Amino acid sequence: MKRTGAQIVWEMFKREGVEVVFGIPGGAIMHTYHPRQDYGIRHILMRHEQCAAHAADGYARASGKVGVALATSGPGATNLVTGIATAMMDSSPLVCITGQVPTPVIGSDAFQEMDVTGITLPITKHNYLVTAVDDLADTLREAFYVARSGRPGPVLIDLPKDVQQAKTDFAPPEGEIDLPGYRPRATSDAEALREAARLIDSARRPVILAGHGVLMSGAVDALRAFAEKTQTPVALTLLGKDSLPASHPLALGLMGMHGEAYVNHAIQEADLLLAFGMRFDDRVTGTLSTYAPRARKIHVDLDAAELNKVVPVDVAIHGDLREVLEQLLLLVTAAAHPEWLAQIGQWRAESRRRDIVHRPANGRLFAPHFVNAIWEATLGEAIVATDVGQHQMWAAQYYSAHHDLPGDVPNPFITSGGLGTMGFGLPAAIGAQIAHPEKEVWAIVGDGGFQMTLHDMATIVQERLPIRIALSNNGYLGMVRQWQEMFYERRYESTRLHNPDFVRLAEVYGIRGWRATTLAEAREAIAEARAHAGPTLIDFHIVTEGDDGNVYPMVPTGAALHEMIRRPTLAVPA
Repeated sequence: MKRTGAQIVWEMFKREGVEVVFGIPGGAIMHTYHPRQDYGIRHILMRHEQCAAHAADGYARASGKVGVALATSGPGATNLVTGIATAMMDSSPLVCITGQVPTPVIGSDAFQEMDVTGITLPITKHNYLVTAVDDLADTLREAFYVARSGRPGPVLIDLPKDVQQAKTDFAPPEGEIDLPGYRPRATSDAEALREAARLIDSARRPVILAGHGVLMSGAVDALRAFAEKTQTPVALTLLGKDSLPASHPLALGLMGMHGEAYVNHAIQEADLLLAFGMRFDDRVTGTLSTYAPRARKIHVDLDAAELNKVVPVDVAIHGDLREVLEQLLLLVTAAAHPEWLAQIGQWRAESRRRDIVHRPANGRLFAPHFVNAIWEATLGEAIVATDVGQHQMWAAQYYSAHHDLPGDVPNPFITSGGLGTMGFGLPAAIGAQIAHPEKEVWAIVGDGGFQMTLHDMATIVQERLPIRIALSNNGYLGMVRQWQEMFYERRYESTRLHNPDFVRLAEVYGIRGWRATTLAEAREAIAEARAHAGPTLIDFHIVTEGDDGNVYPMVPTGAALHEMIRRPTLAVPA
């Protein structure tokens, strides 16, 4: 069958199970867009290519499928870059296709020409420049395979206009994909497994560090079974949130720079750390020289490059986490650590006495209060997408799944962890809502990051998506202001925001809005927003400065994990 390059793109999308694509058409990709309607694949017209990549990312995380984004050449392609880098840092599977000028003029600085493969080489798992239509079908098949296999990540295909227009005899690629030098499957070393089991059986103060890999490998059930058999408490990275329901007695909570104080104390006092699908990010460890000084360390990861990269470990196991946990379950003996769990319980109680969520607001609105109110209203069952900053940390601290994770939502808490991309939350929520139109989706955003991508409220309205936007409005670039307060002599340089009336702005787009300045108003607005059938925005005006406007605890740069700045006043009586 004769097919143009453009038709082959959609033929291969269908064969790869693609149901939706996010993007913006333009001159160099218009040929690819032309036959889309013949293939029944939905297209979501975004308002900026960065948002297209973030939406595809949110779709991928919420669905477990590969997200797809399309953009034209030149500025369209370069606008994708931040979204691609975000996906790369958080191991999110994307396939991005960019239009390119015709092959005869590549390298001539033609109109809207850009070396996008060169630009994205460091931030993609792999990328391609297709110069012959006969190579296109195989390239697309490989791209999806690379994106979803092993440690997932973004793949980019740069597609010149003449290749999109050219015709060839199309025969769907068949057989096994064999890429020299790429072997995503890993077989765990039996001796390493036995040594890990020996260390686990001899531990008295063990802690599991559960990362994104738990969710990505589908190891939630295996993690729970392992933790229960060995009676090991589970600490969570930001992207590992909800690896274990927060109501589980062995669930600790968030670790690291803004993690719970009792979690960080447990890590520092542990005699064994079991790092499962995490990479010892600097926001998790604090200064390395003082990190968990009493602990032996076991690290399991699918990416061999992560093993012994940051923290030297006693046992490094290269393998799929779910398979490794299933093997370890057969090797370890059942255990109990009552004294250790009791000690952690004492630290947890001390932390709770400082928790601002239990503090009377006295007519003011604290950010943890409105996040906790959303959690109470939704019973922890909503999909949450966040921007980056103070509100992100409050959402991570106060919105957790207190239930068994539904199998069709591998990542119910969607956030930019590695790159820390402001503006991620709104478009990621769009992708999550497209993936799960039947589920409740909240975008928890800050007034700084929201203004970077708020134009895609138009996409929400055009696609009739019932997304709830929770806007944390303190009139500052909040996290930067907090650092300026604590470490830069309270010199608030270039962080004060002159904000618009967000409620009126939302209404201009066709989104119903509310404003809340007290906890009572917040709860009322949340109830009304949830009852409304369409998209909504709540502008939460929160306490800005001082201890009540800061995220606690906080590990300063260069400090040990246990050297946290704590909330200086007790929130509830001792």
